[in-house]
Amino acid sequence: MTDTTDFQNLAPSAGQKFRQRTLPFLILAAILLAIPMTGPSRTFYTVAHQMGINVVFALSYNMILGKAGLLSFGHAVYFGLGGYLAVHAMGWIEEEIGLWGSIPMFFLPIIGFFGGALAGATIGWPSTRRAGTTFAMISLGVAELIFAAAFMFDSFFGGEQGISGDRMNGIELFGLSLGPIAEVYWFIAFWMFVGILGMWAFTRTPLGRLSEATRDNAQRVQFIGYNPQRVRYMVFIIAGGFAGLAGGMAAVNYEIFTPDALSLLPSGFVLIMAYVGGITYFVGPIFGAILLTYMQSMLSDFTEAWLLYLGALFIGIVMFAPRGLAGIIFGFFDGLRGAERGAFLKGWITSLVGGLFMLIGLIILVEVSVRWSNGYGEIYEPFGLHLDHASPLTWLLFLATTGAGIGLTALANRHKEGTT
Repeated sequence: MTDTTDFQNLAPSAGQKFRQRTLPFLILAAILLAIPMTGPSRTFYTVAHQMGINVVFALSYNMILGKAGLLSFGHAVYFGLGGYLAVHAMGWIEEEIGLWGSIPMFFLPIIGFFGGALAGATIGWPSTRRAGTTFAMISLGVAELIFAAAFMFDSFFGGEQGISGDRMNGIELFGLSLGPIAEVYWFIAFWMFVGILGMWAFTRTPLGRLSEATRDNAQRVQFIGYNPQRVRYMVFIIAGGFAGLAGGMAAVNYEIFTPDALSLLPSGFVLIMAYVGGITYFVGPIFGAILLTYMQSMLSDFTEAWLLYLGALFIGIVMFAPRGLAGIIFGFFDGLRGAERGAFLKGWITSLVGGLFMLIGLIILVEVSVRWSNGYGEIYEPFGLHLDHASPLTWLLFLATTGAGIGLTALANRHKEGTT
């Protein structure tokens, strides 16, 4: 007779469950509550709101990419349609049409959720019948179709100018008029927390587990009695709903939606956010959304070549860190808990320094090239250095930093292979 005690010991203890499942949400709630107490600037609030929206958007995309294994090039469709429906509802509340006059603006993300889920149910029924490359091509075609339709059906999409609304109408909930940007923060923080909690809870459901099994081996899922296409379809609907939730948050934050929200640009951006953060970890897209939103909002103020750095970051993650930023962070802490802590730390620091040297070389090359290409006579002068495109010092620094970075990285890789 098999002793079940050994199997019961494999289950996480109460302390482990608290640290892994409850504590992260308590920390997140504490951070969200503490931020307004620091007296943040208007710029901080603006960037934080964008981060909150993108966090929900990226997590919703990872539901179909990381969990269900469906590569989509048109996820912004559900974000945009949910946002458009929320903006229309904003107008209905303002005009007090029917029961809409009794609905607070605070609940508009729920309208966006149903709009995104409805779009997911409609589009996902034929598209999820296929997976792999076929699904990716279908999603690309659907994205182009909806984007083109946005300029044809002005009554819903508003043409090139889009549609706008006023969030300072309807019933105030929790005393929030949603006028001041500080009050909008509480709105974004609440729905971001709800979205993260809801999507994490989904991963714990049987459907969430089945989506991962379908991603790994659809034939085996079918063998045990489940329909892989139905699993993909249900996950697609829920992912579309949460994308619409993010669209509803954006509708209240920006008070306007245009066809650009349906284009391939946000669809590509959410893919990069999820992949850079790490699609194999639940928190990966959160890391990616925070980093890339910061790059988009703040780095663009320092350099016009920020998109080149974004592309280089994406290529670097794909080639050298396929588990994303989350994989790097968790791998670092796992290595510190390992037996050969000293050797691991030495190799990690070597890799970090090598990466920084290569980054410096990339910055020198890009910034000098951009200034020379524009032809405005500007000279790149970091820390008082005069780096002209014709100066030997420029190319000496570029070659030295890049060469040192490559050498240190290769040394760290050889050391890693030797220890394993």
